[in-house]
Amino acid sequence: MKKALALLCLSSAAFVLLSLSLAEDWGFWGHRRINRMAVFTLPPEMAAYFKKNIEYLTEHAVDPDKRRYATRHEAVRHYIDADHWGTYPFPELPRDWNDALMKFTEVGLVNASGDTVRLARDTAWAEGRDGAEVFISLPLGNSRVAVNYQRAYRAFFLRNILPLYYEDEWVVDCDSLCALFGLEAGSLDCMSAFAVDHLSEYGILPYHLLAMQNRLTEAFRQKDEARILRLAAEMGHYIGDAHVPLHTTENYNGQLTNQLGIHAFWESRIPELFADKTYDYFVGKAEYISRPKEYFWDMVLASHALVDSVLLVERRLSREFPSDKQYCYEERLGLTIRTQCEEYAAAYQERLSGMVEARLQASIRAIGSSWYTAWVDAGQPRLSTLGEYRPTVAEAREMEELEKEVKGGANKGRPHE
Repeated sequence: MKKALALLCLSSAAFVLLSLSLAEDWGFWGHRRINRMAVFTLPPEMAAYFKKNIEYLTEHAVDPDKRRYATRHEAVRHYIDADHWGTYPFPELPRDWNDALMKFTEVGLVNASGDTVRLARDTAWAEGRDGAEVFISLPLGNSRVAVNYQRAYRAFFLRNILPLYYEDEWVVDCDSLCALFGLEAGSLDCMSAFAVDHLSEYGILPYHLLAMQNRLTEAFRQKDEARILRLAAEMGHYIGDAHVPLHTTENYNGQLTNQLGIHAFWESRIPELFADKTYDYFVGKAEYISRPKEYFWDMVLASHALVDSVLLVERRLSREFPSDKQYCYEERLGLTIRTQCEEYAAAYQERLSGMVEARLQASIRAIGSSWYTAWVDAGQPRLSTLGEYRPTVAEAREMEELEKEVKGGANKGRPHE
């Protein structure tokens, strides 16, 4: 979900540039279509109920994009800059959420002199004790104190830092650091302690997918109709994002290769032009996902493997295609927008050899498989007693407030979002 509402008024040119107003990720059109078609991958025991609520699942497929205008915590759930963490398949990036957050969270203290002292992962210090273990250490006078990283420090992290995740500032108690290293309270030169998250800014998409899968399973288990439908709709959105190659790279909008706008070109412009005309939506039946964590990571890695092609194909095409036929102006909602010409988009799609259609198809099947897996893992509760869902007054009011945030607020994500 990583595109922007970009409205530029150029008086000298007397036109308005608009980058596909809110056309984030697969575009609003694309996300709605993907969720809608996923319903038809489900087995009969689920399909009847989901078909009754297909309009809800379709309309609310875009709620996560809207929520990016309401909270700063939303945007990072839509992407992961995998290449920030090394090279494919990124072995330095833990697949477990707690392990990844712990590894890339900076923890330290400020002493009475105003100096910042940081905890450090330390293996050399442990030589002579157990060279196979990793320790977390802290300077203490002329020496260092250390504890086992995976045991003592992990317990400390889960208890004292993880609960702070949604706080604006992560404040750590000095005495908790003393306890971590087996020291008496007050024995550290510590005026204040802190923790800083250096993971989330590069996206948490595969971690969030697993969390959403678990929540959807629990909603089925409780037969909580409101949560089943809301989580199913939003799960569809995040899975759709995970199938977009540019959601897995730091070069998410071609800004590093002078290809600004390629994000919306690939995932919004092409589907809007050609999906109804040529794409095949018969993708087969949903399948049970036996290992969701691995499944979601494989999904992201498969998308990332396509990044180079997405960029290189467009770069070569732009050099060969007449420059005056690459961009056109269209009227939308009373505005004149500059966007890729249909002929140029068709040439890009052809050179991609069906990539966009294939990723869209994979999204549909993966969404159905996610819904089906959650239902199976919840014990296959009977859904025949549930009907067409009618949002409560409170839910309707919540959606009204969200719409106000979208219309009047700023996107709390990356600059191009």
